[in-house]
Amino acid sequence: MSTTRLARLLLTTVALTGFSSQLFAAATSDAAVDKSAEELVIYTAKKIITMEPALPEATAVAVTDGRIVAVGSLASLQSWIDGKGARIDTRFEGKVMMPGFIDPHVHPSLPAVLTQFAFIAPDDWSLPTGEFPGATSPAAYIKRLQQLVAAHEDSSIPFITWGYHPLWHGDLYRDQLTALFPDKPVMLWHRSFHELIANDAALKLLAINQADVANNPLVDWRKGHFFENGMYALVPKMPFLFDPARFGHGMQNFVEMVHQGGVTTALDMGTGVFGNPDAEIKLIRHTMETTQAPARVILTPIITDFVGRGVAIADAFKQIDQWREQNSRRVIFDRRFKLMIDGAIYSGLAQFDYPGYIDGHQGVWMLPEAVTTEWAQAFWDAGYQLHAHTNGDASAARLIKLLKTLQSNTPKVDHRLSLEHFAYTTEDQNRQLKALGAVVSANPYYHFILSDIYSDQWLGADRGNQMVRLGSLERLGVPFAFHSDSPMAPLEPLRLVSAAVNRVTINGNLTGANERVSLDAALRAITINAAWVMGWEDQIGSIRAGKKADFTILESDPYQVEPEQIKDIKIWGTVFEGVPAPI
Repeated sequence: MSTTRLARLLLTTVALTGFSSQLFAAATSDAAVDKSAEELVIYTAKKIITMEPALPEATAVAVTDGRIVAVGSLASLQSWIDGKGARIDTRFEGKVMMPGFIDPHVHPSLPAVLTQFAFIAPDDWSLPTGEFPGATSPAAYIKRLQQLVAAHEDSSIPFITWGYHPLWHGDLYRDQLTALFPDKPVMLWHRSFHELIANDAALKLLAINQADVANNPLVDWRKGHFFENGMYALVPKMPFLFDPARFGHGMQNFVEMVHQGGVTTALDMGTGVFGNPDAEIKLIRHTMETTQAPARVILTPIITDFVGRGVAIADAFKQIDQWREQNSRRVIFDRRFKLMIDGAIYSGLAQFDYPGYIDGHQGVWMLPEAVTTEWAQAFWDAGYQLHAHTNGDASAARLIKLLKTLQSNTPKVDHRLSLEHFAYTTEDQNRQLKALGAVVSANPYYHFILSDIYSDQWLGADRGNQMVRLGSLERLGVPFAFHSDSPMAPLEPLRLVSAAVNRVTINGNLTGANERVSLDAALRAITINAAWVMGWEDQIGSIRAGKKADFTILESDPYQVEPEQIKDIKIWGTVFEGVPAPI
């Protein structure tokens, strides 16, 4: 499928897709937003958790023109009321207000594609499209797969399901899938998103043959297995993924997931993951503005998009500048760039140092080290904040080496190079990250879902139990944030807080207890420290005068519930730039 045709499909998506009239019913029109900007509104609450040490709690916040004017109590805000006049809004009187939650690592197009299909994963999923209970054994997986394939009626596209993982579900590659479904095209999208598996009927339907992938080291034709950059040989054969109605509803699902999680700022970490960034950006912009989503999305160019399209570094800068010219209040390019170091942790393609994986298999490097260094140096010198997909300790070592090189060539203070994911590092590496001024954007859900099975089959208990060593970062004073990388974890910041505070695995085991973090550190990791990690601390992340009026409204106080109940706190909705938006 040509880029031109894909772009045309994506650009017409929203026009042909019936966005739900219920979506964000309380999100006001631009006219209403403008009207609200003319008055001073004071929201009162049972408790306002500000994440500001100087004034940690309050009961009232004054807002105008989308920004915070003052914080305190009604009594302390009286001078503003006397001087400006104000409307008192008491709708949150019985609720708890926090700074708007931040997810600093998402991929809007992943949910837009994957929520087109049913999920069969090891873990449970609650989505706008339905409830999808987990399958944790081969028998349970195959039984559910057979049920769903039997119900699949659209012969023009393969049956696809997301969430397969061989450590839970056994080997289901080309031969096994063909034996189970000799006449129906079936494809499994791996739990990592970084892999696709197809049976004979699916390869025939998609008209892909062995010559198409000859000499591609990231395609195992015999197994029908396309992984990491090898997926680029397959995805262009799947234009139905970007059908206007399907992809448009999928993007709507992403926006709804953001809102239901209480997120008001989401940082995309890889614009152009499907190799068509212009079309993707236009659809994201259209969807966010059409739905008047109560959130902003900040987009990040990714090295593999440019290298994969054969774009030179100088031309990459020009493209990014062009994208930035279209910034709006909801969809923004600032100055950040993403590197890719090793492969996916879910796939077992992360790069681990000695002694490696128990079964002897190897991870992958996403690009040659020299290529990564060249691009990193160019964007570092241009004043971009760098983010690096880094999972295993060998990958962390390569990133630390890169950061030392950058600092040697062009010394910088407060660069905030961010290690993204943080699946496994050593204590020594964490100390080096601190000394070098790096920050961390971590996914604590990795420990929840992977610790037990990786300890047993791939890493051993000492390393498997210590995945996502957040306690180490807290002790060392390294700034860290939590992200979902949805769908690598649910787009629910409170669930990430729960995973980090409790460190109880999917099987109910407490492992790596010394790597638990305090509740305060965890809540900061989805608010003010997340803002710090992404360089937006002057605008969002806490409730103080001068910042954007972004709030998340909770039905319970996270400081007052039992640790195991944090993930179950009900979210009333959000306030985005001063405008309430109930779920």
